[in-house]
Amino acid sequence: MIASLKGIVQTKKPEGVIIEVSGVGYRVSVPLCSLADIPEPGENVFLHTYTHVREDALQLFGFLSEEERKVFTTVLGISGIGPKLGLAILSGMPALRFIEAVSSEDVELLSTIPGLGKKTASRLVLELKGKLPSLESDGAHGSKGHSVAEDAVSALVNLGYKKPTAEKAVDNAVRGGAAAIEDIIKEALKYLTDK
Repeated sequence: MIASLKGIVQTKKPEGVIIEVSGVGYRVSVPLCSLADIPEPGENVFLHTYTHVREDALQLFGFLSEEERKVFTTVLGISGIGPKLGLAILSGMPALRFIEAVSSEDVELLSTIPGLGKKTASRLVLELKGKLPSLESDGAHGSKGHSVAEDAVSALVNLGYKKPTAEKAVDNAVRGGAAAIEDIIKEALKYLTDK
């Protein structure tokens, strides 16, 4: 099994990226949410990968973080959900937002993901509860039921950043260990200004 790839981006398109590793080009399907954060062609990239083997195909799925890959593989463990729908889920919303939606049983939000109806979204909530990696530390929820991460995203949107970009930056800040809203925003802004 190919667990990760480190190489040069050859092409970057919505249908996937091609990463050249020691002269060999690997076609890797990536979530659309992550596509913007993958370096431009000619630059180096590191992807955590999942190898899906069928009798008629060998497919690689790539993720910028270990958490994304864990969400993907956990979702694949549910009967009737294959890699195509797993990728659609992570293309529909960042991993952190998906985990929050499952833990808060937000079927309405989950069913906004293309290809995910209310019935499947309800089954996801039921079967994934407690199985997904936790991206937030204890006490990360505010008194009004909004998580600190959501408040941080809102603050960045108010500063003029697009919501998907803000969510990705907050996701990175939380994974980096930031828990207080001030720290999350500070780390997210560092991530955004480094891009």
